[in-house]
This record gives sequence, C-alpha cells and structure tokens, in this order.
Amino acid sequence: MAQQFLPAFSGVSRARILLVPLVFLCASVTLDLPGMFLLAFVCGFLWDAQNALGPQGGDPDIYPPVGSLRFGYSILLYGGMGLLMQGIRPWFRRGRWQISVLFGAIALFLYLFAEYMLLAFVRGDLALSRPIVVQMALTCALTMLFAPPVFSVLFKLKSLTVRPAPFDPTRTAETDH
Repeated sequence: MAQQFLPAFSGVSRARILLVPLVFLCASVTLDLPGMFLLAFVCGFLWDAQNALGPQGGDPDIYPPVGSLRFGYSILLYGGMGLLMQGIRPWFRRGRWQISVLFGAIALFLYLFAEYMLLAFVRGDLALSRPIVVQMALTCALTMLFAPPVFSVLFKLKSLTVRPAPFDPTRTAETDH
C-alpha cells in the first residue's frame, strides 16, 4: 500500500524505491529455504495483485500496463531472487550483512531485467535501451539505500522473539553455573 505513495524521482531517471522487493530481499537472507519460498509466494502474490489493478486503479507510473503477463509470474521471479540471496546466507550468518545489501542490489537488478525482458517478449519488442538500464540500476541503488534500516528492524525483531531452546544437548550441569 505504501508503494503507491512513493513517487518516481524525476531527477534520477524516474527511478523509484521498491518496498516489497526491499523487504523480501532483506528477509529472504535471514530465513531458511522453506520460509524464503513462503515469503516469495506472499511477496510475489502481493506484487502481482498490486500490478493487476492496472492504470484504471491507480497511477499509471506505478501500475504500468503489463500486456498479457499472467498473474503469478512474479512469484517465480521472487523465488529466483530469493535463491540468489540464499547463496550468501552463510556470510550473513557470520555478520556480513553489508554483502547482503550489495548482492541484494544485484538480485533486484536481475529481477527487474527479467521482468522487463518478459514484458518485452510478450509485447514483441525486445529492444533494451540505455535509459531503461540506467533507470533499473538507479532503482536498485535507491532501493538498497534503505536496506540497513530494514536489517536493523529485522535484527530487533529477532532479539525480541528468539528464545533459548528448552533442551540443549550441549549444556551440562557444570556449564549452568
């Protein structure tokens, strides 16, 4: 819902901040594989539902006409983006969240590129111009600038919800003191 109120930055090649992909990318590196796929389904569904409204339901800059892409294609693209993020999960678990931000920008660019190519293929026009690539790159950069606050919220949520396991086989009576 908040995505609808974020304008495109006309001074920055009409780039915009993509909230749903941002939250997905930051959360997908923190989840295990089944959790990431569930989140990919939810985020892809929300993205498709938002874009299925079409221009008649909102701003045409936010809801561009999509041609004839079917509902659900974003779920697959989100799954692919999440699989890329799962590849750097070991670094993230070692505390290297900065790599996640950089790799998230790359994953988001690949998502936008794949989505554009799907749309171009469906429309029958496979032309890729420099302004479109610049807009995609700047959208990725702007979006990932907001990744550190999202990670801090996720870290705070983790600290509030993580509880010690009721049984830890490594604990002994000597280590409890």
